[in-house]
Amino acid sequence: MSEIAGTAVVSPDTIVGADVTVEDAAVVGKHPSFGKQSTAARAHLPPLQIGDGSSILAGAVVFAGTTLGRGVIVGDQACVRERCWIGDDVVIGRGAFVENDVTIGSRTRIQANAYVTAYSTLEEDVFIAPCAITTNDNFMGRTEERHALRRGPTIRRGARIGGGAVLLPGIEIGEEAFVGAGAVVLRDVPARAVVVGNPARQIREVLPEELLPLPD
Repeated sequence: MSEIAGTAVVSPDTIVGADVTVEDAAVVGKHPSFGKQSTAARAHLPPLQIGDGSSILAGAVVFAGTTLGRGVIVGDQACVRERCWIGDDVVIGRGAFVENDVTIGSRTRIQANAYVTAYSTLEEDVFIAPCAITTNDNFMGRTEERHALRRGPTIRRGARIGGGAVLLPGIEIGEEAFVGAGAVVLRDVPARAVVVGNPARQIREVLPEELLPLPD
């Protein structure tokens, strides 16, 4: 049986699975509001879907048009925007922000105050440390050219992004790669590479004993 706090706001068309928890002051199924100059898509959004056993914690906001898998945790004061697809057993930490049109694979962990920009892809078992930042616009709001080129990073299975790291638009972080804390990543990172610094440079490969088991 699901538990919905009396102070939570749940849109009537939200699809709530079994054993879902929505805590105090959470807002679930919210529709976006746009500024006059916003270029965001304004298409009709289907209902938010919340998978079995998921938890939306105190003060979190999850928008319409998004799908949460089974066992997802959206932490206190975190936000997940519209048209996101979140796999099973994903954890989105306190105050983290997942922008619109993001795909996140199962078992990925996004720590407190991390920022996942729109049009990003995170595969399974990715780890995003606190305050990491992803970006999707090399023009920072200037010129019409940017609309066709706007794209967030692609972070492959098992990659780890250290605290406070910054990933530039459109880059790919390879499978099982490791980005050190505070690194500024300007270009693609090969699979299993360990990169550090500003600009990030490779210093070695991830040790075999740190690799995840191969998927079935």
